Amino acid sequence: MIIKKSPEEIEKMVAAGAIQAAALDLVAAKIRPGVSTEELDGAAERFIRSQGATPTFKGYRGFPGSICASPNSMVVHGIPGRYRLQRGDILSVDIGVTLDGWVADAARTFPVGDVSPLAENLLSVTEQALYAGVEQCRAGNRMGDVSHAIQRVAEGAGLSIVRSLVGHGVGKSMHEDPQVPNYGRAGKGPLLEEGMVLAIEPMTTAGRASVRVAGDGWAIFSQDDSLAAHFEFTVAITGEGPRILTPWHVAARERGSGPARREAATPAG
Repeated sequence: MIIKKSPEEIEKMVAAGAIQAAALDLVAAKIRPGVSTEELDGAAERFIRSQGATPTFKGYRGFPGSICASPNSMVVHGIPGRYRLQRGDILSVDIGVTLDGWVADAARTFPVGDVSPLAENLLSVTEQALYAGVEQCRAGNRMGDVSHAIQRVAEGAGLSIVRSLVGHGVGKSMHEDPQVPNYGRAGKGPLLEEGMVLAIEPMTTAGRASVRVAGDGWAIFSQDDSLAAHFEFTVAITGEGPRILTPWHVAARERGSGPARREAATPAG
């Protein structure tokens, strides 16, 4: 069942999203060679709690971290730990924030210092695919329009979509209906209506699309160990078009860091 949100409820999610975006920006400022992923996790948790919110992921189905920190060929769900970042790594950071019962969820993949042209292209294209999907989050469109837009950008640039992982609705719960595949046919799927709130999150690899699950039961890697990227926004469908509720892209542009500084990637709303 798809749960639509009132304008007042969306504003509550906006407040959670502001904390989420600030937490991602805090992590971005700390990413450098030698920093461990558990140090990033601790910094994010302290900040989130200082804002009167809670880290949504911590304890979710037994997950021990406040963030997901997934380096290099790890696509998603990395448990923060002793791994220390190295120059040339890429790191996907996914953060959920719950404020007054409302969830905001978003992710971004960061370069650690200078990275290879392959990694630069992976990050840039995956972020562009995210914005392409957001642009289709308009009342009257179909879910397939979102999915197809993401697929067209990613696969058009030679990346693979991880088809076993999808976006989702979000609200009082982190995972609500509907599922949001990152591939599909335009004009197909559920009708998008004002009040829907979706986590749009392309997950891609520079190699093949198949993945494997690590022994911890959480981390998901590309099967061929190719580099992977993950970008995500929480987006509300409004009468004025898509509204990004987790605006990490604003801070990214102000910092002049990463693919987010490209003006062509700016969505409406």
